[in-house]
Amino acid sequence: MISKMRNIGIMAHIDAGKTTTTERILFYTGKIHRIGEIDDGAATMDFMTQEQERGITIQSAAITTDWKGYQINIIDTPGHVDFTAEVERSLRVLDGAVAVICAVGWVQPQTETVWKQADEFNVPRICFVNKMDRIGANFFGAMNDVHEKFGAETVALEIPIGAGGDFEGVIDLLKMKEIRWNAEDEGETFTESDIADERKAEAEEWHGKMVDAIAGVDDALAEKYLEGEEITTDELKTALRKAVLERTLVPFLCGSSRHNQGVQPLIDAIVDYLPAPDEVPAAEGVHVKKNAEEKVSLPCKADGTPAGLVFKITYDKEAGVLCYVRVYSGKFTTGTQIYNVDKKKRERINRIFRVNANKMEQIDSVTAGDIAVFVGLKLAQTGDTLGSEGMPIRLENMKFPEPVISIAIEPETLSDRDKLKETLEILSREDPTFTSRDDAETGQLIISGMGELHLDVLVTRIKDDFKVQCRVGAPQVTYRESVTAEAEHTETYSRNLAGKEQTAGITLKVSPRGTGEGNLYTCSVKHGMIPEEIFEAIKSGIENSFTSGIQYGYQCTDIAVEVTAIDYSEMTSTPFAFEACAVQAFDEACRKASPELLEPVMKVDIVCPKEFVGDAMSQVTQRGGMISSMEDKTNDSVVYAEAPMSKMFGFSTNLRSATQGRASFSMVFSHFQVKQGGLASSY
Repeated sequence: MISKMRNIGIMAHIDAGKTTTTERILFYTGKIHRIGEIDDGAATMDFMTQEQERGITIQSAAITTDWKGYQINIIDTPGHVDFTAEVERSLRVLDGAVAVICAVGWVQPQTETVWKQADEFNVPRICFVNKMDRIGANFFGAMNDVHEKFGAETVALEIPIGAGGDFEGVIDLLKMKEIRWNAEDEGETFTESDIADERKAEAEEWHGKMVDAIAGVDDALAEKYLEGEEITTDELKTALRKAVLERTLVPFLCGSSRHNQGVQPLIDAIVDYLPAPDEVPAAEGVHVKKNAEEKVSLPCKADGTPAGLVFKITYDKEAGVLCYVRVYSGKFTTGTQIYNVDKKKRERINRIFRVNANKMEQIDSVTAGDIAVFVGLKLAQTGDTLGSEGMPIRLENMKFPEPVISIAIEPETLSDRDKLKETLEILSREDPTFTSRDDAETGQLIISGMGELHLDVLVTRIKDDFKVQCRVGAPQVTYRESVTAEAEHTETYSRNLAGKEQTAGITLKVSPRGTGEGNLYTCSVKHGMIPEEIFEAIKSGIENSFTSGIQYGYQCTDIAVEVTAIDYSEMTSTPFAFEACAVQAFDEACRKASPELLEPVMKVDIVCPKEFVGDAMSQVTQRGGMISSMEDKTNDSVVYAEAPMSKMFGFSTNLRSATQGRASFSMVFSHFQVKQGGLASSY
């Protein structure tokens, strides 16, 4: 039943305890029989060798478990900014999320990133304040920080009994009971008791605040509340569920996952307050055979039009390509043909699996609202829509940030070159933020990614998982080219090829667009007597030119191109001639439009002890960075800055040296800006 299903993600800053919390959820729901610790490299969800060695989550892992008759599909996402695409594509297919927040660090830089991503996809969420047993833990400070940073209306469903070394358990404000977990059986059992006299006043105060907050978003409850009538626990829970689904309230719970405290109430809250697949707005798509602007709604029904989104692809040595699919409507069955709407091709589903991290359980079919793995799809890529040929509806595609850092890679032996190219194809199919290309000038293979750690992880996978021995060059920045003025150019093309004259004529105008708006191609010439393939050839020529650059061969960005006139001859004009003419016209027009080289600027967030703030800031400013703001927290300070990517290589080592290893930082792409001093200065 769809109403008994929950698709949830665990999201947070690196080291807030996402994977540890997920391990506890799996243990208490009976999915695993022994808790795996990240510190021992034995966590169920971190099953990649590198995740175990580095102690971080790299790939979002999916697993299905059951709790009190409900099926919960959990996706544990990475916290490191280099793997932002993993978080982005997971949030795209989730119905609800658990934000894990550190009781000491509160809202940290990556928490902000994932919170904003969840806002973008309208994902309802609940918060779990973890690490209440650590020195400096402050549940109310974390709650207030979320309210101030994101403007979220927060409501505490529990308050902690003690904090730091004195943390004993929680007070459940709905039941008005104290809960303590038994250490002997790893927190599997817990005891409920009446609230101690010394804590009664505080519990009553927070219970009142909770009722006040929930009644404030429900008219019927507000009326009862104002008239002084008794409000039942069930009424509170029903109203709170509605408020969470509408994203007007964010409930807060707390505990210590590492010490097995507070996890069972969190699982109850997932079931009680996060939405079932049919309680979120229906997925919307575009009917590809009808008007491209016409939106089609896909209600979450098992008997509806089949529609699923491939949100992730991984490669398995034995099974081959595994496609993770979120089914939005209808039903998919093993052995049947489906239609890949994006590729406009039929594909066959050989097998369907229920996902259990790195273990698979074969099933016959998967219906609306569920998440499963399809085996046998040869063409599918991340973001593709699977559906039926009779009703081809394309779901909204996923957008990923562009890679900003590149390195040259070459096989140690010539015989490994084909194997390396094959491996790079597999990896770029798995990860949309990873690309590879041949450099036309040097003949080298260039791979690009989101950061030094991202590329380091991928190179290690090439060597260890795919057994391809290779050498890598020093990292280089991935630049972009754009124009800063408007220019128009008319180009004519005339060639005699194989005894046939081929002609074309195009007038086009290029102009700059706003930062981050991307490229735009338009044609204001009426089709009339000119064949459709001529327009397609011109568009193809311009789009190819966007990727080949203006002066330096870097990809173009933020350029608007408008074709204003076409000189077409029925006797001599061919699509080939127009494509070639479009390339030349674009090149000449851009050269007239004051082209500029753009470099990537990174958003840098540094967390460090207060005594090292000056040293941390000078490390950024020495590299041409600009400090945008600073924030003081209980134990640390957070410095927010922007700096050019080309100057940030090796920053991690320098920052650690300057702060005695006590500072940490996260770096994510912000925008492209005009590079000062030309290209030579970056090498």
